Amino acid sequence: MKRLELILVFVFVFLAVKAQSNEQEIKAIKKVIQSAYVEGIQNEGDVAKIDAGIHPDFKLLGIGENGSIWKLPIAEWKQKVIERKKKGELPRSGDDLISIKFLSVDVTGTAAVAKFEFYVGKELKYVDYISLYKFSDGWKLVSKIFYKFEK
Repeated sequence: MKRLELILVFVFVFLAVKAQSNEQEIKAIKKVIQSAYVEGIQNEGDVAKIDAGIHPDFKLLGIGENGSIWKLPIAEWKQKVIERKKKGELPRSGDDLISIKFLSVDVTGTAAVAKFEFYVGKELKYVDYISLYKFSDGWKLVSKIFYKFEK
């Protein structure tokens, strides 16, 4: 009986440590999405934040005409952000601020997917799906697909 109790204690401790580790990973993922994507790309136009959290091979994917897929590499997206900042369109303020609401974050080892709602002001515009990998220097966004709500 003591042996069974000891095994159960080890199992519960293992599960508790694993759950705590997963929660830490989820927090890190949410933090990098908030910093690199929401603040860096969308609200501030902060290239340092973009570079810190988005892998250089990142691609935004979308559906084009006739079911084709278009791709926007991060280098091109970053250039658009820089241009918007030069034009005075960034940083955003007031009702133009972007915010997100996480719906789920799924982590398996060094791979993860985050699903969240994307708001401009109070208006829901998109549901985004961002894929991430964990590298030696932390989690990095590697791709994004999305659904855009029609007006």
